Amino acid sequence: MVETSGDIIGRYERDEVKPSIEVVVRMADALEVSLDFLVGKSDVHLDKKTIKRFDDIGALPEADRQHIFYAIDGLIKAAKINAL
Repeated sequence: MVETSGDIIGRYERDEVKPSIEVVVRMADALEVSLDFLVGKSDVHLDKKTIKRFDDIGALPEADRQHIFYAIDGLIKAAKINAL
């Protein structure tokens, strides 16, 4: 929940005022998108479940991360070949 009135959101949309970073974070959470996606810095829409997966991978030891990325790279390569 953003916990901001409709009038204030309308002012954000009309670019009359800028939201605080705390409000922007709540908006991204409510919309289940990353901050980069919300502010137009990325075209990649990552949902919370995907972001959680990246966080989980990031918490692993380096060797485990490298194995996971090697497997992901192989799956991506195979998917691209199959798409041709």
